[in-house]
Amino acid sequence: MSLFVSDAWATNGAPAAGPAGDPLASMILPIGLIVLFYFFLIRPQSKRHKQHKEMVSALQKGEEVVTTGGLLGKITNVGENFITLEISKDVSIQVQRNSVQAVMPKGTIKEQSGAKE
Repeated sequence: MSLFVSDAWATNGAPAAGPAGDPLASMILPIGLIVLFYFFLIRPQSKRHKQHKEMVSALQKGEEVVTTGGLLGKITNVGENFITLEISKDVSIQVQRNSVQAVMPKGTIKEQSGAKE
């Protein structure tokens, strides 16, 4: 018996016995993980993407929206790829349609401009 090397055991030429089992049973865990990822990550994300795409395609003049940058404004012009937002009196900016995060209820701008800190 050596201090640094373990002893080898002879097998009389027979192959070493490995884990014997059903290959289908060994695939249950990876398949289960893929199903969980689909239902908890992929499917909800695709639903949110679809809802956002529908909301952006339905934008109309006169709606009050919030952009992803946090700008609150009223749509004054709708183009194919860009919209014009009036963020203050006589101040208009152009933003991409996809940058609209949410459509706000009517009167949100008046409510926000009337609030004083």
